[in-house]
Amino acid sequence: MLRAFVLFALLAVPAQAQDFFTLKGHGGPVMDVAVSPTGQIATASFDNAVGLWKGTDPTWLDGHEAAVNVVHFWGERSLISAGDDFSVRFWEGPTLSRQLGRHKGKVMSLATSRSAGLIASASWDGTIGLWPLPAKADGIDGPPRSDPLFLKGHRQGVNDVAFSADGKRLYSASTDGTIRTWDVATGAETQLLVTHGFGVNELILNEEDGWLAYGAVDGGVRLIDPDTGDEINDFTLDRRPILSLAFNPVTRLLAVGDGDGYIMMIDTEKMTIARDFKAARNGPVWALAFSPDGQNIHAGGIESILYSWPVETIQEYDQMSGGTQSYHEAPETMTNGERQFKRKCSICHTLTEGTARRAGPTLHNLFGRRAGTVDDYRYSQTLNGSDIVWSADTIDALFDQGPDHYIPGTKMPMQRIAGAQDRTDLIEYLRRATEGGGN
Repeated sequence: MLRAFVLFALLAVPAQAQDFFTLKGHGGPVMDVAVSPTGQIATASFDNAVGLWKGTDPTWLDGHEAAVNVVHFWGERSLISAGDDFSVRFWEGPTLSRQLGRHKGKVMSLATSRSAGLIASASWDGTIGLWPLPAKADGIDGPPRSDPLFLKGHRQGVNDVAFSADGKRLYSASTDGTIRTWDVATGAETQLLVTHGFGVNELILNEEDGWLAYGAVDGGVRLIDPDTGDEINDFTLDRRPILSLAFNPVTRLLAVGDGDGYIMMIDTEKMTIARDFKAARNGPVWALAFSPDGQNIHAGGIESILYSWPVETIQEYDQMSGGTQSYHEAPETMTNGERQFKRKCSICHTLTEGTARRAGPTLHNLFGRRAGTVDDYRYSQTLNGSDIVWSADTIDALFDQGPDHYIPGTKMPMQRIAGAQDRTDLIEYLRRATEGGGN
């Protein structure tokens, strides 16, 4: 255990701001990026993994059973992650992790407080989890309490959370369109701070400068007083939804990522838009983080690549989605079966022999194969020893009923293909494409 922990610590070397660069290796979209105080980068991906980067070389942290939506550093030597498997995990090394607990829905965001020794988690089950840090966790002597506390009050899923500096107050944002404040010690809701007409996705708290920033589904980007909720400034543009926020205290820049692929940077001292960059040709900007000195902005989106641009010269470099992803190809260029596969399956599955760090196993030689038997894929317990053999009939049933009904407990996302002809065309395409290893 000590050897693995030392290896993890050695990986956490400074990654200084530099020119434009990319980090490649994930098998699915990059959902979140975290940066340690010295510049170490960690990424969370749809491929169920966390990547810890030393230069451009990743160390993979595999433990989640579904897409990882969020990752945070705890100091320099530990990580916290959460995702679509409802779980919150604490990592002390590449192979040393523990599940702190589970929600009853996807976990979308995390916040940490060294003062309180707590992790807060925002979940689509409508609750906020407060998790005590494991004993001896990088400077924390022990948990303030032994059991997690779940805060209830939002009417719909919770998207983001933020601690006050002293760890005594927590802010939360929800798809119910509200921002609420909570007393951390008691778990009581203390204030309904904002009632917005659309869901609120993102929060950034800057107590030093006296503002709370939020981003909403309708494209709303506002700075408000964190005590009263009074509006300080509105930077809303005609782009939606707002999917990511990042702030750097050195440069005082607030970065905003949206569904149209833009990164807008707000100078919060002058209260002006300093830059507005079309970062992605196709798709959203889901993940944003600054380097510690604020000289680079790291971003992730629909590609399996993390991009990092120098802030001052951001317009001079390539955009994300430089190549067309399979799920963005023009429908008129494909048969119906190929279209069904590329729009609904290709983000998780390859047709070649290797799984290639995708969220699902390779479909190579699919027909006649027993479910749960691809060697290079980590299945859920549900499929271990399964009696299902993949055939035209079983594939048809899978998409007719939906994976969650056909294989209860599977990691496969909930989706159906309602049209019988669409299922038939997909099956015929898979029969041709998987026998020869793909195309």
